[in-house]
Amino acid sequence: MITSIDINADLGEGARDDALIMPLISSCSVACGGHYGSEYTILQTVKLAMANGVKVGAHPSFPDKVNFGRKKMSLSPSELKSTLSLQLNSFIKVCNGLGVSLNHVKPHGALYNFAAIDEATSKILVASIMETGLEPVLYAPKNSVLSCVAKDYLPVAFEAFVDRRYTDDLQLVSRTLNDAVISSPIQAFEQLMSICAEQKVRTISGKTKDLEAHTFCVHSDNPNALEILNLIYEELTRLQIHIK
Repeated sequence: MITSIDINADLGEGARDDALIMPLISSCSVACGGHYGSEYTILQTVKLAMANGVKVGAHPSFPDKVNFGRKKMSLSPSELKSTLSLQLNSFIKVCNGLGVSLNHVKPHGALYNFAAIDEATSKILVASIMETGLEPVLYAPKNSVLSCVAKDYLPVAFEAFVDRRYTDDLQLVSRTLNDAVISSPIQAFEQLMSICAEQKVRTISGKTKDLEAHTFCVHSDNPNALEILNLIYEELTRLQIHIK
């Protein structure tokens, strides 16, 4: 029987509803300057999380604000390592100043998707995290290259997406395709409960696949993010499931 669930959102990305979203979630991944943000936006978002009792995580990405970190960049290993270290250290500096712990790290966008399948990128990401001297949880898809690379070095929480469609091989459907994003609050809640309660997801082709997850994400830049999260909060409350 499910008694609690971790709902996370990617915040500090310039969306207008951060202050309304924060009370509806239990952990947030904060943009730290790669695809969006600055030390100021990190500071404001972490303060907002603290006020709502929400765990905070770093959300590093390819350094590409023009494309919001959603296009793969061809960086050398040293270039990727440098930008990841810069982003993580900027985030940790703010956390230290506020006396808040870094709960997790979750790569963003194209970095998340590429690290999930590329060993070299995964190793650079894990090494960058380890060099901070901290041991945050790494949010990653189950059975991904990233989760396999990280498992001997960091705690790993498998992540699933409430507002994204999956392919038959359990990759996220490309945002360039129709129906990649789930905008219906009811459909998003149904997908959440299917994965959470049954460890199953219905793919875009209509097949049912096994999918295990420990944390569930709603994207703050989804136009219906607030409506989705409000429905999730209301329904989980009705079912006496605590957003932990």
